[in-house]
Amino acid sequence: MEAEQTYAEFISRVKDIYRFRGMRSHLGWDQQTMMPEAGAGARASMLAWLAGQAHNRVVDAEFGELLSNLWQRLDSLSEDQRCNVREMKRERDKAILLPEEHVIKVAEMTSSSLEVWKKARVSNDFSIFSSTLEELVELARQRISFLQKPGQTPYDVLLDDYEHGMGVADYDPLFEGLRERLVPLLEKIMASKKDLEDIVIPDSAVFDVESQRELGLRISEHFGFDFSAGRLDDAAHPFCSGLWTGDTRITTRYDVKDPFSCIGAVMHETGHGLYEQGLPSEHAFTPRGGAISLGVHESQSRLWENQVGRSKAFWEMAGDWFRDAFPEGPEFSDEELYRLVNKAEPSFIRVEADEITYNLHIMLRYEVEKALFNDNLPVSKIPEMWNDLFEQWFGIEVPDDSQGCLQDIHWSMLAFGYFPTYTLGNLYAAQLTEKVCEELDMGIDSIVESGRTTEMLDWLRREVHIQGMLLSPSELIESATGKPPSPEPFLDYVERKYGSIHGF
Repeated sequence: MEAEQTYAEFISRVKDIYRFRGMRSHLGWDQQTMMPEAGAGARASMLAWLAGQAHNRVVDAEFGELLSNLWQRLDSLSEDQRCNVREMKRERDKAILLPEEHVIKVAEMTSSSLEVWKKARVSNDFSIFSSTLEELVELARQRISFLQKPGQTPYDVLLDDYEHGMGVADYDPLFEGLRERLVPLLEKIMASKKDLEDIVIPDSAVFDVESQRELGLRISEHFGFDFSAGRLDDAAHPFCSGLWTGDTRITTRYDVKDPFSCIGAVMHETGHGLYEQGLPSEHAFTPRGGAISLGVHESQSRLWENQVGRSKAFWEMAGDWFRDAFPEGPEFSDEELYRLVNKAEPSFIRVEADEITYNLHIMLRYEVEKALFNDNLPVSKIPEMWNDLFEQWFGIEVPDDSQGCLQDIHWSMLAFGYFPTYTLGNLYAAQLTEKVCEELDMGIDSIVESGRTTEMLDWLRREVHIQGMLLSPSELIESATGKPPSPEPFLDYVERKYGSIHGF
């Protein structure tokens, strides 16, 4: 078979695999937003069947022959074609080690466990989720047993699923270095508060849900999200689903006592959505048209949430939007809104944390997961370890499970190893922002104030989004910024920003 014909057959099969995944993603989105509770059993069965269908196509012998044939002819392929072959080979090399029954069990379990997690979180009772979590951890350990390579720790296998090439040996020194700079910074911020009183939301204030939704839509659209190719809905835990070309779904949640929970979630998920909407549509349903990693994906969400959405210039513009949305609410000035969204202090909920403590939240989850898989921590001990670390690092006592180890959806979805990508996203976001400011020859506040965030988005589209999986995460960041990934831009950014706010 000629290379051209072989590639055509190969890519036709690849697109079928991606279509099955798109259907799973759509049903998963519906499960979290609209599905009636009684539909959980049937939905788990459907998701499991789709997972099995996609897996069978990846491990299919004929597909393997096509892939092997193309792998031997890489030099005759275009750059885009090589990307598809390379990424599918990496995926198939893992998939052939996973039994079909394991793949189907994972899909069934993650669908049904989602509903158990929701009940446990609402009930504020870890015991409701504990036995389910034990099954999930056992499934993750089975995955490790199938995939672990010499020299890898068990947890490395799971970390590699979300940021290829990253393991404990990379994250341990990275997190240690960040703590060495962030903990003293937080201490300086807290010490400064004796001279700078925090802005607080009055206990009596109530923020209408529909008004929050309208404000969220306005912010998302301002950032550049295309609502003719996407939508905003409600979910227990905010997320983004890029289902297929022209259909990107983002979600948020509402708290009538704190509108910034919704606002921050909308900004964050809009960043994810912009990445999905910026991926090259001509390469849809192939690796070349997909996001390269969770770390890069999180860089887009954190950039729009933090560098843009928490900038002073943004709130000098959006202050009027906020006051228009909540005419009966507190009369916060632009400056007060800016200080409110940048209030740094220990708090319980990760997705609502400030830019300093957020990474400590990630490190805590990393330590718990590392203990689970490298040290065989019993699931029953998770609340104890979580609460002890939280009190040690944050200086406050966790009041209940919903504000502690039950707050995140990730474990119910078997996403062990995902959390560290949030910190990578913070680091990548700062480095990308530094470069785009250099390219536009102005600081981020000037970019926002002058309305040049559209140019910022254009730059991200060109340097990050349309690259798809063409480059590895580190190659992508270096290609876009001219420098290898580094924590320095992030640390410089938060030290400069919070030093300015708190006068040190």
